[in-house]
Amino acid sequence: LPICSSGSKTEAAQGVLSTSRVEIMRTLCQEETIKVPKGVKITIKSKQVEVTGTHGSLKRNFKHLPIELWLGNGGKEVKARMYFAKSKQLSMLRSVCSHISNLFDGVEKKFEYKMRLVYAHFPINANIVNGGKTVEIRNFLGEKIVRTVHMLPGVTCEKSASTKDELVITGTDIELTGRSAALIHQSCLVKDKDIRKFLDGIYVASHGAKEE
Repeated sequence: LPICSSGSKTEAAQGVLSTSRVEIMRTLCQEETIKVPKGVKITIKSKQVEVTGTHGSLKRNFKHLPIELWLGNGGKEVKARMYFAKSKQLSMLRSVCSHISNLFDGVEKKFEYKMRLVYAHFPINANIVNGGKTVEIRNFLGEKIVRTVHMLPGVTCEKSASTKDELVITGTDIELTGRSAALIHQSCLVKDKDIRKFLDGIYVASHGAKEE
């Protein structure tokens, strides 16, 4: 059998040390709390959250997340807790609280996206039909084609009463409202031209909870 020299033994020992397992810090218990606004009713069952307010009811499912979710302080607070989580996994706790906060804002105030019609030469003509559920866009870059955009469930579109060439999209669900605004924006994209020069389109100017 070949006999290893003392130098090779030292190198082998260093290799074992370098490949040893590195322990990752885990947080034993982390908890986040969010207050329930007045006039809003919330129920939590098996990580399924249902929020009811003046503008209707919204549901959201958090079953895919390894967290605890319950009502505390006599139903006045929503608590989320997580055990033995790594630092990046802890971020889902704040995300859950943000989602529930958006549910509160939606049933209390509604969300509003304001979009501006931008054009250099050919005026974009937006016609709202079907009781605010459908938007028909004509004369984009002088094209004859009629672009038809259907709003997602629970979302309505109307023309701004105070501002020219402005659309206002409102809804209780922030995701459906934002996606409806995105559908309108994506229907008017400039193709086969320099988008630095051809800036025509329909763009989101502002968005957020509706001011009462």
